[in-house]
Amino acid sequence: MKKLIKQKEHFLKDMLDGLVIANDDIDIIAETIVVRRHKKSQGVAIVSGGGSGHEPAHAGYVAQGMLDAAVCGEVFTSPTPDKVLEAIKAVDTGDGVLLVVKNYAGDVMNFEMAQEMAEMEGIQVEMIIVKDDISVSEATQRRGVAGTVFVHKYVGYLAEQGMTLKDIKEKGEAVASQIKSIGMSLTPPMVPTTGQYGFDIDDNDIEIGIGIHGEKGIERIQYEEIDCIVERLLGRLLKESQAQSLIVMINGMGGTPLSELNIVTKFSARYLEEQNREVAQWFVGDYMTSLDMQGFSITLLPSDEALLKALQAPTASRYF
Repeated sequence: MKKLIKQKEHFLKDMLDGLVIANDDIDIIAETIVVRRHKKSQGVAIVSGGGSGHEPAHAGYVAQGMLDAAVCGEVFTSPTPDKVLEAIKAVDTGDGVLLVVKNYAGDVMNFEMAQEMAEMEGIQVEMIIVKDDISVSEATQRRGVAGTVFVHKYVGYLAEQGMTLKDIKEKGEAVASQIKSIGMSLTPPMVPTTGQYGFDIDDNDIEIGIGIHGEKGIERIQYEEIDCIVERLLGRLLKESQAQSLIVMINGMGGTPLSELNIVTKFSARYLEEQNREVAQWFVGDYMTSLDMQGFSITLLPSDEALLKALQAPTASRYF
């Protein structure tokens, strides 16, 4: 295995050390919690997190206009409840804390435990669980994937506007329920801490409906040209999203060149136009990755004026 690391046991620490060097507006506390260097004096604080390997999520979104803290677990491993609790306590201003959590069993369990512990200490805590991955048929079991980043930006904006914890949760959940995503991959990710690939796949096959933790997809098909892949993914998404005006994210999975993401964008735009759907805003790049997986996901979100204003509002994060 050839990876650009020193020791696999130090992967997370070395990565976070480098992140802080390159971003002088964040700090690390308790070894694995990334916080804004200048804590807010008032207003609701936004906390997210999960396993590492999805960069720039989640630590890259700790910035004015988005998150106040990100709790980083080891690669593809949920952070422990005590770390989440420490993050909550570090950023709480007295106006409450909102947790944004992807719908994975370990994340939900550990963040819920931390929420209960924080409430026992008198801190108001609410939670939004993101379930945007339509590749899972059962709605309650749908995973949180790239659409989670839209939630980060939206609730971060609402917090900057001085909204209450109750109102931010209500509005954030309403938006989260409308987000739909699905992804594909040409190759699995190489997990540096184990030296193993997430799954095996033949050169002439692709995975449809992959997760972001190295999971294989729900369907394996023979390789087909990009316009056909885009039509396959968008065809499924449009069955669940009837909106005429859309916000669209073309998200790289970590190993996909920007040139290829732009090609995906071209054929996505063509297909959406054929389906009489308008795109109000494009987001193209790496937002929620899976280490070095070669592939992409598409996320759709119905557009309206207020939502566009929130997503287009300034943020200090260089990754959104």
